[in-house]
Amino acid sequence: MLTGLSRSETSAMLASGAVRIDDKVVVKASMNVETGQHLVAVLPLADSGDVAPDPTVEVDIVVDDEDFCVVNKAPGQVVHPGAGQRTGTLVAGLLARYPQMADLVATGLCEPLRPGIVHRLDKGTSGVMVVAKTPEGFISLSTQLSERLIERTYLGMVEGHVAEERGVVDAPIGRSMRTPTMMAVRADGRPARTGYEVLARIDKPNAMTLLRLGLDTGRTHQIRVHMAKIGHPIVNDARYGHRRERRLDEDRFFLHSTTLSFTHPRTDELVVTHVALPDDLRVLVPEGLEL
Repeated sequence: MLTGLSRSETSAMLASGAVRIDDKVVVKASMNVETGQHLVAVLPLADSGDVAPDPTVEVDIVVDDEDFCVVNKAPGQVVHPGAGQRTGTLVAGLLARYPQMADLVATGLCEPLRPGIVHRLDKGTSGVMVVAKTPEGFISLSTQLSERLIERTYLGMVEGHVAEERGVVDAPIGRSMRTPTMMAVRADGRPARTGYEVLARIDKPNAMTLLRLGLDTGRTHQIRVHMAKIGHPIVNDARYGHRRERRLDEDRFFLHSTTLSFTHPRTDELVVTHVALPDDLRVLVPEGLEL
């Protein structure tokens, strides 16, 4: 690509009206440019390549270790800079607390905008995630993730009543051909497996099902894509389902990373962390239900 921008960045440009052909705003990436047409694109400012530490960013630390930390990511918080948000990210807050994380970029282990990031949570997803602080921690945790040794459990509320008590969605995921900022089930995608177990079926205000979900793989938007594929999108997920009045914030969907377990990089001990369902999601759960 001539600009050197990523797909998400170019999609953001199109969405913002920054691309015009013959003074007409272009909104589709698939639009062809013909000979003689005048193309104008307002490019974003070049990024310095580094994340500036920001002590004003709130970070909820669950476990603080020499090699890693486990955080409880807040809903609406972006993990690292991208086309949609450059400042105020979780990474910026972590760098202010742990300056040594910048060394992971200097040594070439991490990309400049993702120091210490082993895995991510979507902006609208809350809950536990582990971040590396040292080279030893990053190498160990990244290896465990690639070998599927890190166990991740989520709580998710989906639309409708799921018929089976438990099941597995085994469907490859790749970039959507229609909308590059979205993912989709594709035959040529990367393997993806999501297991689920029904915890409760709810009738009011509408039919919903509370699920415990486990990831065998960790593709972008995996749970959201898989649940939508089987006809039960995550509640309030406007991107892969729809948004209804659910007493949830506009940009908040019902998905929470509740449990994370992995092997300690130095001691080989099992580390298990758990964060309870937050209050903003509890409002949709029947009273007295043990989670």
